[in-house]
Amino acid sequence: MRAGDISSPSFEDRVRDVLCDVPDPEIPAISVVELGIVRAIESSPPTVLLTPTYSGCPATLVIEQAVRHALDHAGFGEVGIRTVLSPPWTTDWISDAGREKLKAYGIAPPPRGAAMSSLRNREAAACPRCGSAATHEVSRFGSTPCKALWQCEDCLEPFDRFKCH
Repeated sequence: MRAGDISSPSFEDRVRDVLCDVPDPEIPAISVVELGIVRAIESSPPTVLLTPTYSGCPATLVIEQAVRHALDHAGFGEVGIRTVLSPPWTTDWISDAGREKLKAYGIAPPPRGAAMSSLRNREAAACPRCGSAATHEVSRFGSTPCKALWQCEDCLEPFDRFKCH
């Protein structure tokens, strides 16, 4: 591959393609790339920067191990992994494809820009099952620390919603 050849995928693109197949351990329907945990891929020195959904995330080590395994298996053993906590992860980093996959999995994704909203976790979440906006928060504590438990008033189903931050 020549340096100026734009038809060849870059190092960063090749690594990103590998990481697109690494599922989040708590939400296997979405990849760590789609969830926005892969913050950046640097070429010099070759490093993947990871930012967990929050600083105390119990899945951080599992995610790092899964990324390491995927990189090694794809021939990228020289690529380092570094956890970066500042600035903190935000729900705005979830890709559009990731938001659709979360919804299909039964988790209400936050709308884009919700992390910057002054109303962030007070706005009603759309039910991922029936689409109703007639929902309410049941508990700030959901199935994982980064989610809250909500319920739909129309279909009565409970569902997780990502906490906007």
